[in-house]
Amino acid sequence: MRKFLIGILFFGATFGLKAQYGSLNDILTRLEERKGINQHLETVNIDNKKFVYIKDEADHTERDFIVIKGNKATYVEVFDDKATGETSSNVFTGDIVRKKNIVSLRADMLENKKVPIPVTKTLLLTRQDDILYLIDVNTKARWIDEESFSKAKAKSKK
Repeated sequence: MRKFLIGILFFGATFGLKAQYGSLNDILTRLEERKGINQHLETVNIDNKKFVYIKDEADHTERDFIVIKGNKATYVEVFDDKATGETSSNVFTGDIVRKKNIVSLRADMLENKKVPIPVTKTLLLTRQDDILYLIDVNTKARWIDEESFSKAKAKSKK
């Protein structure tokens, strides 16, 4: 009798785990989509797109832009000093390579002068709520598509 009860308990637990696997798999799929891992965005055109990243520090505000035109890219850093109110910028140019959802940026020219160590970024293209993002693989910084952001902002005002 004891072996019979243990056998029923074992089969019940296995059946319960199998039922939970389906819901667990759905949860993992949603999390992967949030992180951009399981999205297929190879057909999304990022030519003539501008991506923006804003970082607010205690002493300055940093605004960074990536402008993509074909396989060429422009990377712009704009620094606003909060104490003095002065603005300074750096304009880098270079190229990009895209493999599926991964965009690699290599900017080796600073205002038309070759730099010894180029600015490199590896970015993951992802979409959430019809807004395109580039997520920096190393820092997790999220670069938002300016056009998508403008549409979402206009939609929220209505």
